[in-house]
Amino acid sequence: MTPRQIAYLLGPMLLGLAALMSVPAFVAWYLDGPGRTEFFTSAGMVALLGALLFAYGRTAEFRVSARAAFLITASAWLSAALLGALPMVLISHIDYADAFFETMSGITTTGSTVLVGLEDMADSLLLWRSLLQWAGGLGFTLTAVAILPLLGVGGMRLFRTESSDWSEKSAPRARVIALRIATVYVAISIACAACYAVAGMSVFDAVNHSMTTVSTGGFSTSDRSIGYFESPSIEWIAVVFMLAASLPFSLYVRAIENGSAAPLVRDEQVRGFLLTTIVAIVFLGLWHGWTADVSFADALRQSAFSATAVITTTGYASVDYSTWGTGPVMIFFVLMFVGGCSGSTAGSMKMFRIQVAFHVLRCQIRRQVHPYGVFRVIFNGAEVPTDVVASILGFATAFFATIAVGALALSMFGLDFVTSLSGSATAVTNVGPGFGSIVGPSGNFASIPEGAKCILALSMLIGRLEIMTMVVLLSRSFWRG
Repeated sequence: MTPRQIAYLLGPMLLGLAALMSVPAFVAWYLDGPGRTEFFTSAGMVALLGALLFAYGRTAEFRVSARAAFLITASAWLSAALLGALPMVLISHIDYADAFFETMSGITTTGSTVLVGLEDMADSLLLWRSLLQWAGGLGFTLTAVAILPLLGVGGMRLFRTESSDWSEKSAPRARVIALRIATVYVAISIACAACYAVAGMSVFDAVNHSMTTVSTGGFSTSDRSIGYFESPSIEWIAVVFMLAASLPFSLYVRAIENGSAAPLVRDEQVRGFLLTTIVAIVFLGLWHGWTADVSFADALRQSAFSATAVITTTGYASVDYSTWGTGPVMIFFVLMFVGGCSGSTAGSMKMFRIQVAFHVLRCQIRRQVHPYGVFRVIFNGAEVPTDVVASILGFATAFFATIAVGALALSMFGLDFVTSLSGSATAVTNVGPGFGSIVGPSGNFASIPEGAKCILALSMLIGRLEIMTMVVLLSRSFWRG
């Protein structure tokens, strides 16, 4: 791609980011609170840059190729994080490295934070953090439905539909599907906010937590996260909507079009995800109720909330589950790598890759018994092509290699083993909290060295863009043509 082509595509995205910045600016102006000048200034700067880029590249003519899609996708997310940090620097006067970390954590819906004393911060800044996650969740959902299947990233070709077809014939239908997915996303967000408000949250808290719940991001308006409200009903509401946001949004659209929930009920990925979550909740609830001095009802609620927050990569916290014992901690560590369904806002490996991997393993075992047998890998009633299986294998290799390299890099900054490994894992999986006293559910990333924060921010981006999108950009063959 030429610079003009990149500018032509990035310009409108930056204009949209500027429009998003204007929301907390107007809220601060309406409430006569701090931050309005800083947000208006940041929005103006970003809008000017976006307009200049668009004007520079408006004469560019090209057909969006797969190579171009790789580059523009990564550029858009990185630009949003770099420029979205401006209000945080101007309002809170924090280092740019911290602001970049916080913004990247927001736009990738990771939920890790370096900010302390959230209850005393400007409402406009808290709203901006939530808006970043909400926009990032919607942006990734549309990317996962429309772009990644076309690129064949990590086996995503299994979910290629009309919405991922860029041909002129299917473009109108693709736009309709994208609009309907966005409509469902907004509707679930409104429903979540209403439920939170009825359960006792203020309107401001309800709106913020709704955006970070449906985006499975996990940012909160309090350092204590959802635990601040000390409300069982709020925790159960969060569980329901975290699960809802972790299901494929394209299946919601299909269910609405068909007037039946059958597309959701029959989907192998949805059934596997819900079954895994229920089994984890029951086991953790029994363990926690047996070993801790809490009632079974409280143990089940705390286990349901914590397990759902981890497997959906939301990262909310109500209790410090790292103190439950070695067994539960290992279960939470495993859940961190599962993630939600493809086409949802959740991160990590995604359930379909794990299911396909087990199907491949079963076929391999049967081949050992019957060497001349012919066995097919079946997912959702259809045969999985060999190149898709290879793509999933490549994704898994790059996924764990990225975590290992990230952990090694973090250890070079003097961080202990648990902090380095769990910090790298939680960044790549976009979960939020890690394990240990520093980055655990009751900890914070503020004390991490600036260099380590930059590594974690890059890991968040790599994980959010399904690993291979960034790996391809780092390969020599991509730039050689």
